[in-house]
Amino acid sequence: MGNFVVIFIRFLVLALWLVVLGRVLMSWIDPRFSGPVGRFLFQTTEPILAPIRRVLPQTGFIDLSPLVLFLILGVLLRVVGI
Repeated sequence: MGNFVVIFIRFLVLALWLVVLGRVLMSWIDPRFSGPVGRFLFQTTEPILAPIRRVLPQTGFIDLSPLVLFLILGVLLRVVGI
């Protein structure tokens, strides 16, 4: 049972990592997220990135919240034990 929980947490963290990466890449192509894929990526990641963005200092046009989330997810994967 414990092994299943670890695998499930790994899957969720890696899926979230891929969705955030997709949002970062999509922001370079379509910064308004006007297509269906862009809207999905925005709506999926914004509830997670918005609190991080509120804590970070203003950096102009550069959004560092995905980078911070990648670091948090990396630490979480280390704790779970990849």
